Amino acid sequence: MIHIALVGNPNSGKSSLFNALTGLKQKVGNFPGVTVDKKTGTSQISDHLSANIIDLPGTYSLYPKRSDEWVTYEVLMNPDPGTRPEMVVLIADASNLKRNLLFCSQIIDLKIPLVIGLSMMDIARKKGIEIDIPGLERDLGVPVIPINPRREKGLDKLRKAIDQTARHLYRAPSRDFISNLELAPAAVTYVKKDLPLISDYTAIHYLINHAHIPISQKMKSSIEGYKADQPFNATKIQAEEIMQRYARIKQVMSNNIVEKDPLQKALFTEHLDKILLHRRWGYVILVFVLFLLFQSIFWIAQYPMDAIEWAFAQATGWLGGILPTAWWSDLFLNGILAGLSGIMVFVPQIMILFGLITLLEDTGYMARISFLTDKLMRKVGMNGKSVMPLISGFACAVPAIMSTRNIENRKERLLTILVTPLMSCSARLPVYTILIALVIPSHYYFGFLSVQGLVMMGLYLLGVVFALLVSYILKRVINIRERSFFILELPVYRAPRWKNMTITMREKARIFLRDAGQVIMVISLILWFLSSFGPGNGMHRVREKYAAMAQVDDRAEKSELLGASYAGRLGKTIEPLIKPIGFDWKIGIALITSLAAREVFVDTMATLYSVGEDHAGDQLTLREKMAQAKKEDGSRVYTLGTGVSLMIFYVFAMQCMSTLAVVKRETRSWKWPMFQLVYMTGLAWVMSFIAYHLLR
Repeated sequence: MIHIALVGNPNSGKSSLFNALTGLKQKVGNFPGVTVDKKTGTSQISDHLSANIIDLPGTYSLYPKRSDEWVTYEVLMNPDPGTRPEMVVLIADASNLKRNLLFCSQIIDLKIPLVIGLSMMDIARKKGIEIDIPGLERDLGVPVIPINPRREKGLDKLRKAIDQTARHLYRAPSRDFISNLELAPAAVTYVKKDLPLISDYTAIHYLINHAHIPISQKMKSSIEGYKADQPFNATKIQAEEIMQRYARIKQVMSNNIVEKDPLQKALFTEHLDKILLHRRWGYVILVFVLFLLFQSIFWIAQYPMDAIEWAFAQATGWLGGILPTAWWSDLFLNGILAGLSGIMVFVPQIMILFGLITLLEDTGYMARISFLTDKLMRKVGMNGKSVMPLISGFACAVPAIMSTRNIENRKERLLTILVTPLMSCSARLPVYTILIALVIPSHYYFGFLSVQGLVMMGLYLLGVVFALLVSYILKRVINIRERSFFILELPVYRAPRWKNMTITMREKARIFLRDAGQVIMVISLILWFLSSFGPGNGMHRVREKYAAMAQVDDRAEKSELLGASYAGRLGKTIEPLIKPIGFDWKIGIALITSLAAREVFVDTMATLYSVGEDHAGDQLTLREKMAQAKKEDGSRVYTLGTGVSLMIFYVFAMQCMSTLAVVKRETRSWKWPMFQLVYMTGLAWVMSFIAYHLLR
């Protein structure tokens, strides 16, 4: 077993190769910043050799600027032979070899055994680039293997080269790519006096970045003392090194690569970018793409959702007719079955949402969204790199906030973290769906334009608009001054990998059912207990009251019994706070339970409106039960005003403890998560109050 570090420039195909070698179902996005931390997996290289492969974040050189680039740097510079990788596999983009060879030449001079995987050969051929692979191997002194990780081509040859390198049939080049000793002869000699086994180039990095490299404190003090006494200009040495490397790379390129005049042949990507990145039409197309995304969520998912609802309603009615009247049958029907219904009905929409987002990533359009929005992002205090975490927030805020690590500027990173939870995550989708179906008519304009889909898109856009507005305000409040730059490499357009899209949809559904489903089921069972039992003899008195009546109103009795239960007492305690925004005590219970997970709202409603019902012959769906819900004065609970107010509350409220926990971890302080909780809850109440009183 050997340890192999997998490195390369962003968008070089590194994560695709990692998946192909390890077989892990890991996210592969066609945009920079997918890998923001170390990921590992095992691979069988040959009959007698297996490897632990470390997929490191993409970086352009050994001079890191972002936090994710520092991860790669610290792994490669680690002097401990027990944890340092024994080999590096570097993925180089054949269609942009000049830029990729800079990082490659630096790895060569570290004297770590190296194998180069040459990806994007098909794109290089389309550009008219011809590469002499044997000649490139001779000039670099390391094996170079053409590969296509997406189609698993060249992987056997790559494994063979890794195996031969591990058995020392290939060795690190004895001579440096450039003369590193001449960059700082006295300083390099001084460092190598105590560490004779390191390369000249490693010694230069010890001199420049010793604070970030895990060497002994004695050695760090020695280097600091030398730099204080002797002239050592790190910036000048770095600039001279880069110039010398590019001069040598130019020579290597002229020996082994034939390129056509780039003006002679424009790629399909360039033609398409003239349209999709147009200064006016690009934004129109972006809005249209997002519009199609949200229309599709309703249009495609409607049929499987209706089928699931119908199946559970039929099953509940049938089982209610054959099961005996007992506490355990009530638990099964109103706790377990109602909970399962609340989970399963939203699986189609979650799968479709993630499938379409994967489609945008895989084709390369997601990076264009960052490019188009950079100008807008800068005006509100962020930059184009903030777009990826914000878009990821549509799926889940937790990994989205973690992905802000590739934003170098501290203020822009903090602003992105603070506003990302305003993006409507997939946990809000079940809430929006049930409420839109309740209060928004299922009407189509022109036969295809769904009013419900437009409202759904409006809720998502509302979160985006307020995220930008809050960021604009906070950028004037948070006093961190630091310059930032936005450098983005646009990947080529590629046909989507339908297999990858299918795997993502299946995995996200599985994760939702496993993670959210477990929470929902536990809360569903707790709610059943809280709704079926109460303190003192309050529920007993309600039963006696209705038993003495000649004519019993079943719905009134059930409502009073629920009000006398533990859940009813809890809801009525907070009702004065939420009544001004149109919510009753049952909604109040759902607001409390959904602090664990927003999607629990729907399951809470399913339990509250099911407890105490006689299910024999009752085949009503949850939406039908909620539509028939009445207040004490006989008016409907879910009017347009209440429905819209509740949707808006969930757009803005911080109803997720997991998000608060990850914000605390990323900011290393409770100050910012508590600030988030206060400002988002306050904003939710105010906006819901305005909406309710405008529409009631």
